[in-house]
Amino acid sequence: MGEILGIGMTHGPMFQFPDEHMADILRRDLTKKSVPQAMRDERNWPAPMRAEWGNDEGLAAARNHREVVVAQFRQIRSALMDFNPDFVLVWGDDQYENFREDVVPAFCVYMYDQLDCLPYANSPSMKAKSNVWNQPPDKLVKVQGHQEAAGFLTQELLSNDFDVAYAFKPHHHPSLAHAFMRTLVYTDYDQQGFPWPMIPFHVNCYGSAMLHRVPNAPSVAAFPSAPNPRRCYDLGKAVGDILRSSKYRAALIGSSSWSHAFLTPKNYGLYPDVETDRKRFGELKRGEQSRWRDLSLADLTDAGEHEMLNWICLAGAMEGRKADYAEMAETYIFNSTKVAAIFRP
Repeated sequence: MGEILGIGMTHGPMFQFPDEHMADILRRDLTKKSVPQAMRDERNWPAPMRAEWGNDEGLAAARNHREVVVAQFRQIRSALMDFNPDFVLVWGDDQYENFREDVVPAFCVYMYDQLDCLPYANSPSMKAKSNVWNQPPDKLVKVQGHQEAAGFLTQELLSNDFDVAYAFKPHHHPSLAHAFMRTLVYTDYDQQGFPWPMIPFHVNCYGSAMLHRVPNAPSVAAFPSAPNPRRCYDLGKAVGDILRSSKYRAALIGSSSWSHAFLTPKNYGLYPDVETDRKRFGELKRGEQSRWRDLSLADLTDAGEHEMLNWICLAGAMEGRKADYAEMAETYIFNSTKVAAIFRP
């Protein structure tokens, strides 16, 4: 019989870059025409946001935010080392990277054998030109896949009426989209090496919100949505059931931050919906993450929690379990709420 370890974590870009750049996304978003003039004045921001920004444009807050989240990464690394899985499966989203106008699957299992990746490449959303590890941005790293397990899992899902797509090579993106690449980098934050094969499992978290943000997007009345939380939860539960009945020891990671500022119009695209994240976190702490199955896409999009669909897949796989480690790092100025969780067997 197989065994599974469950992990939830962030792949937010800011931890790859120096502290002085951690608020770059807010600086960028403050220049958008959609932001009312009054909200460009920090005196009109919520009090916690003003406190974080302080008199140093968030530099002290950045150091604290990094310390808290990197401690999460180290807890996760320790759990992975103790469990030593046969492979690590990562539910992650794609932001117009590998999937574009020609095909956007709801779910896709990547059956890659091995890829040359650029984990230290600069980010288009950040102004930094160097990373915290002083690694060259063009450094190639070989990422090993697990075709046997990926093929087995895909066949079992298809046999259980989950019509997932699968791919043996990248489509538009030459290696791995950022959700998967930064998950690998952050679980190896102390640069010890990532010794496990990875199975990236794409979830179309953004749905209609992605192509609406793309210049010259197709002119259609309505872009199709993301898969709903119920379907993501049920797919995750199926993955958990399949792997528990298999020969594999698998670590399953739901990778995303929660509410994102730029996805939350009610907050002018400047700060995340921290209140709703607190509610979701309370459910996680109490072992009530199965309630996420009953959320609607409208619930998630109103709170800017689009990417939580990755975590909802994880919640399905962990049905009946309570996390034995769960921490939340709140922020108003660093784009998104970061949560970490570990569900040990």
